[in-house]
Amino acid sequence: MEINVTFDRPEEGPRSGPVTVGWFLTSDKGAVLYDPPERLIFRQTNKAHSKSASRCPAVIQMESRYFVVKCPFDLHIGFGRDDKGKPHLVNRLGAASPVRGNKLNELLTLVSEAEWRYPDRPTVQMSLPYCFIADELVYISQIGTFAHYRPNPLPGTIFGGRFPLNAWPRPLMWAFEWHEPEKDIILRRGEPLFYCQFEAEGPDRPVQVVEAERTPELAKYMEQIGGVVNYVNQTFGLFKAAEALRPAKLLTPKVRE
Repeated sequence: MEINVTFDRPEEGPRSGPVTVGWFLTSDKGAVLYDPPERLIFRQTNKAHSKSASRCPAVIQMESRYFVVKCPFDLHIGFGRDDKGKPHLVNRLGAASPVRGNKLNELLTLVSEAEWRYPDRPTVQMSLPYCFIADELVYISQIGTFAHYRPNPLPGTIFGGRFPLNAWPRPLMWAFEWHEPEKDIILRRGEPLFYCQFEAEGPDRPVQVVEAERTPELAKYMEQIGGVVNYVNQTFGLFKAAEALRPAKLLTPKVRE
C-alpha cells in the first residue's frame, strides 16, 4: 500500500523528490489485526465554501504531514494494588473481553513502579509490531492524537519520542502515563492510537510511506541493534556504531501480486 500526497515544490536536486519511508510488521503473527498507517486527512468534510477549513492550504499542509496508527484491540483497563501494595492492571471486561486474559499480559505491561516519572502516575506500555525504515536520514516523532476527539478523554498522556529511523529501526510501542489512575483506560479497535511525523532535510520535503519487505538484510540489522536498551542507558550514543554496521540499502518496497 502506498500513501503519497505532495503539496510542496522543492528545488531540483538528487533529493528533491519525496523521501520514501517504509513500514512493516516485525512479525506476521496476527497481522490481520494491524491496519496500515494512514495519512491524517479528514474526508467527508465541508468543502463547499471557499473559506472552509477543509480547503485551507495551511490546514491541508499540516494534516498531510502526520500519519495515523490505529489501535488494534478493544481494551478496558483499570489500575489496582494487591494486599501487599504492589500495583497491577485490572481487566475490567473480564470474561467479556475480546482479548483473552493470558494474552493481555503479552500486550500490556505495567512498568516497574521504580521507573515511573512521578510516584502517583503509573506508566503502561503496549507492545506493537509496527516499524519504520528509510535509506536516508529521516527522523520519526511519535505523538498523541491531538486531532482526534474523544467524548471521554484518556486519563493521562502518551509518551512521545523522536529518533532517526534510518539508523535505529525498532518496533514502536504505545507508552501511557496514567495521570488519574482512579479512572480507567478505554481503547477501541480502529481508533487513532498515536501519530507519526517524519522529517527529512528540513520541514519542506514531502514524505511518501510505502509497505516494506522484511528482507533478510533488514532482519539481520534489527537483530544486531535489538534489545540493547536492556544493557545501556543512553542508546543514542550507539547510533554511529549502528550506522557502521548498516547496509546501504534496507528499504525494499513490497510488491503486491
